[in-house]
Amino acid sequence: MAVPRLLVDTNVLVRFFSGDPPEMAAKARRLIERADQGEVVLVLTPIILAETFFTLESFYEMDRKEVAAVLRGFLNCRGIETMEKEHLDDALRRCTDKGVHLADAYLAACAAASGEAIASFGRDFEKFKDVKRIEPKK
Repeated sequence: MAVPRLLVDTNVLVRFFSGDPPEMAAKARRLIERADQGEVVLVLTPIILAETFFTLESFYEMDRKEVAAVLRGFLNCRGIETMEKEHLDDALRRCTDKGVHLADAYLAACAAASGEAIASFGRDFEKFKDVKRIEPKK
């Protein structure tokens, strides 16, 4: 019998990582435990990871580098399948290493993988040696 696959939503992940509110957090923990035990596969999409990151950083006021490290570990947990895992793992590493926003780190990860430059006014991209930034001109 095939293991059920579930697309996991932000609210489940936020409850799991924040522990808030306790009743929902307990249910989220149980679901993650089921994934770890091979009873279910949780599929994580890039936008849900981004929304989880943003919520933990902004609403729960968790440190950006800490959020990145925790989520990066989560990507590698048993029973978690992540779409675009290589890009997301690289983006979270870039957040941890350089303290940049996840969206910028993700774009940098994509640019590094493709070899394409980034059109941006943002100077955070200069923190990455493997990425070229092109500033739009008149």
